[in-house]
Amino acid sequence: ISHVKEEQEDLCTRLDQYDAVPPQTEEQEGLCSSTDRQDPEPQQIKEEQEELCNSSDLEDPDELIFCHNSPLEPKMSDTDTGKKIHTGEKPYACNYCGKTFNQIYFMKLHERVHTGEKPFSCETCGKSFSCNAHLKVHMRIHTGEKPYSCKACGKNFRSSDQLSVHMRFHTDVKPYECNTCGKRFHQMSAMKIHKKTHTGEKPYSCKICGKSYTQCGSLLRHMRTHTGEKPYLCSTCGETFTDASTLNNHIRTHTNEKPHSCETCGKSFSFSSHLKLHIRTHTGEKPYLCNTCGKRFTDLSALKKHVAVHTGEKPYSCETCGKSFTQKSNLTVHMRTHTGEKPYSCNTCGERFSLASVLKSHMRKHTGEKPYLCNICGARFAELSALKKHTAVHTGVKPYSCETCGKSFSRSDNLAVHMRTHIGEKS
Repeated sequence: ISHVKEEQEDLCTRLDQYDAVPPQTEEQEGLCSSTDRQDPEPQQIKEEQEELCNSSDLEDPDELIFCHNSPLEPKMSDTDTGKKIHTGEKPYACNYCGKTFNQIYFMKLHERVHTGEKPFSCETCGKSFSCNAHLKVHMRIHTGEKPYSCKACGKNFRSSDQLSVHMRFHTDVKPYECNTCGKRFHQMSAMKIHKKTHTGEKPYSCKICGKSYTQCGSLLRHMRTHTGEKPYLCSTCGETFTDASTLNNHIRTHTNEKPHSCETCGKSFSFSSHLKLHIRTHTGEKPYLCNTCGKRFTDLSALKKHVAVHTGEKPYSCETCGKSFTQKSNLTVHMRTHTGEKPYSCNTCGERFSLASVLKSHMRKHTGEKPYLCNICGARFAELSALKKHTAVHTGVKPYSCETCGKSFSRSDNLAVHMRTHIGEKS
């Protein structure tokens, strides 16, 4: 009879897409965060808010969890239950849609999809559920309990279903297909969110600026751009962020972790999205088209930068000096010239920098890495700018001209020195 109980247990714990956060698309990067990550303790309340929002987004009434620990459970012998499971007999039909079940209490639980009855309530946040098993898994959001562990990578999860969904990323199983474009997904919830890109549906709107989103969690994170709230703190440098995913991305600038490798050339990246963009340098794929001039780009951000050339639009302005920028990220970097903030620290010597790219260049002084190769003589350089200066020696190109006398130079600093001869300056 134990196998009957196991089958019932499996029905109870089949938490299809419940409380699972879908993977980010390239366009969503930085908006959504995975609430399965272990984040610092002070963020616990914010995580609960985001996950409660996300879980309500993704809860699917068609994928009901059957709970045998239910007040509806009938006084039925294990033998009777077992017979119906093996014979496939389903004598109990839903009064609303006609769907059939092998036990009456499964049918009663299913009918809650139609009636909206949710008798199980969370004492912490008040959220209600149709099934006790839903509530038990939900409570782990508040307690932080993650009893299910992935044997492949060690990541922990709140429910067996979350673990099952996660395992698909290791096996690359994508059972859910969009019937519009054929794209496949690891999760049904991710597929449903994707389908909104075809319908254009964005049901969650910001009451302040009117911007709309496909997910509640995305709206919640957007609201922080208005409030200025940045609850996620980097314990290394003290910089704060609006969401957990941006914090985790930032942390990799300190650890220099690069878990994503290109199978073609072996180059490694901190983020899967960067690897995806890099692969296009091998394939030549440029999926983003400028509707004005027809030029194509490998990524959406490059297209947006380019479009600003046509429109001249610079919507992001510095409140201190008034300078405007085409991108918010450029404004953020510019603000550091006023604040003196240097969030990027060298783990070797402790020197700090305002830009991650400058830190990356600095690190080459310690490692001796010289990734830029002269194709003419084979000389290598730590910086791209140094390679360009060197290449001018071979080509004889002198792009920097003196407006006074017309003399040309291969380097801008040489031109600057020359200009002093006209104004009487001495170096």
